[in-house]
Amino acid sequence: MEWFEALFFLLGMILFFMFLGIPVALAFLAANVIGAVYFMGGRGPLEVQMARGIGQLANNAIPTITSFNLMPVPMFLLMGEIFFFTGLANRMFTAVDRLMGKLPARLSFVTVAGGTAFATLSGSSMGSTALLGSLMVPEMQKRGYKKHMSIGPILGTGGLAMLIPPSALAVLLGTLAELDIGDLLIAGVMPGLLLACFYVVIILGMALVDPTAAPAYDVESSTFTEKLRLIFVDIIPMVSIVVLVILVIMNGIATPSESAAFGCLGVVVLAALYRSLTWDGIVKSVTGALKVTTMALLIIFGSATFSALLAFSGASSGLIKWATAFDLSPITMLVVMFLILLVLGMFMDQLSMMLLTVPIFFPLAQTLGFDLIWFAVIILLALEISFTTPPFGLLLFVMKGVSAPGTTMRDIYVAALPFMACAVFLVFLLILFPQIALWLPSLGN
Repeated sequence: MEWFEALFFLLGMILFFMFLGIPVALAFLAANVIGAVYFMGGRGPLEVQMARGIGQLANNAIPTITSFNLMPVPMFLLMGEIFFFTGLANRMFTAVDRLMGKLPARLSFVTVAGGTAFATLSGSSMGSTALLGSLMVPEMQKRGYKKHMSIGPILGTGGLAMLIPPSALAVLLGTLAELDIGDLLIAGVMPGLLLACFYVVIILGMALVDPTAAPAYDVESSTFTEKLRLIFVDIIPMVSIVVLVILVIMNGIATPSESAAFGCLGVVVLAALYRSLTWDGIVKSVTGALKVTTMALLIIFGSATFSALLAFSGASSGLIKWATAFDLSPITMLVVMFLILLVLGMFMDQLSMMLLTVPIFFPLAQTLGFDLIWFAVIILLALEISFTTPPFGLLLFVMKGVSAPGTTMRDIYVAALPFMACAVFLVFLLILFPQIALWLPSLGN
């Protein structure tokens, strides 16, 4: 079988099973089992072929899902769940809201600041969008905010969630691509902060151009002492956990796995100190983290076996030779991969997209001479932008479900575009100045 026939065979089976309505992780697993029997089973009776193929499949995948590098994933997820279910997230939202005072478009800034903190810890863009939509949109509607000022910032915070550590998705991407997890987490800090600054500027610009988009209203003023209390009691303790996780990784004090465990312990201690740690909250937090972790492990198992099949069948090497045979510059190839992710994001979630593309894109990126940490940061940005790509980006429909009655899909598209433009501009800057992503990791080496 030619390499392109093997590639179409494997991808075709996956798409066929997905078309039948089978969950993505199980669709990949079923296709991988069939592919393993065909490519790795050798000759002989069907029973022997199945035993050989499935045995080889397990041998290739088990070392990946038992890797110590995956330990940060459940820890980071548990951090986010405890942060939400113990009420620490609401404390921080309320504190940021009061500190903003009479700032124009105050609730939009609260959404970016508070939403980023929650989304970063939770690692779930869809969950964060649903939470922020149900929490902030009714309040902004009551205050007379126009739809693009309420919906846009909520959709925009997802990009920050994927970049600023601790990010469970970054850990998964680094594991699948066999990258240094610590370097990848640190590489997202500067791009994430830069993107946050872009969001602040664009919200402020929209508020100044059209003051009626975010009408001012009377708010209860806080004394200087009250503001200090809000900062030191309700904000700094929460933010310090994220900062400490970053610092211990950067300084080599702990591995990403160890720092994730310390971060999780820090959130538990904070919740206990605030007397908000309940048994019900613990159960809900562990259950939520367990569900996502189980799905993530299935995705990783599928990716590991899919990568092995692509390599064994010759599809990976054939695809790389075919792609590099074109007289295209490496940057042009990067743009092509970026556009593919934008299209896939209209139909698939982030984990499924990583499962499908990482085994193909990263070997190609290495052949093209890209720094793989830098390339992974761009992939993370592409994954997030693709979630809000009209007309079928998944976050757009999540936003529609939690928006005020009368909100049309056109309203949501228009609100998302300026924040998508910010993320695309950041990708452009990363291409021109790779050190935006690589400077911090270089300090720790």
